[in-house]
Amino acid sequence: MHDLAARLRGLPPSLGPVRLIGVDGHAGSGKSTFAARLAQALGGAPVLHLDDIASHERLFDWADRFTAQVVEPFGRGEDAHLTPYDWRARAFGAPCPLPPAPVVLIEGVGAGRRALRPHLARLLWMEVPAAEAWRRGRLRDGPEQGEFWDGWVAAERAHFAADPSRPHADLLVLRIREEYEVLPGPGAARTTDL
Repeated sequence: MHDLAARLRGLPPSLGPVRLIGVDGHAGSGKSTFAARLAQALGGAPVLHLDDIASHERLFDWADRFTAQVVEPFGRGEDAHLTPYDWRARAFGAPCPLPPAPVVLIEGVGAGRRALRPHLARLLWMEVPAAEAWRRGRLRDGPEQGEFWDGWVAAERAHFAADPSRPHADLLVLRIREEYEVLPGPGAARTTDL
């Protein structure tokens, strides 16, 4: 993890002064856990969770919000101003500043979508088959979220069919017990310093 962190810190900025790193994969694939561990290895890098950008009404139609709240301010070297979504209250909260740190991790389904890729220094994909990831996610969230998961799976399939991330991933992340193995991804051919 520390080797990966060092390589990411050494990349040129991709959005204003920020090295924006996307962590994508199927829901339940371990993105949040991995991003937290990578953030720690990066000395406390901020993690932007796409669950704060998406909403019930716009599971994947949030690129405009991301651009306005994150891309445009970071591009100017300013703080991003997120209005995080509360999934229980079904409402957006008060704006929260996110400073343009040297490395900012974006984790969530769709972190490697077409609209974000030009702003990413690297795209990492959690290499877990969809069915296994969704099974884990359902176990994590419990039966009370079963109906939500049914709708989510259909929406995620449609999203990745229209805008796949994995073919563009620079690195594939595999979890082996409590450790991670990081391998070159399908998109690695476009970069040389992996």
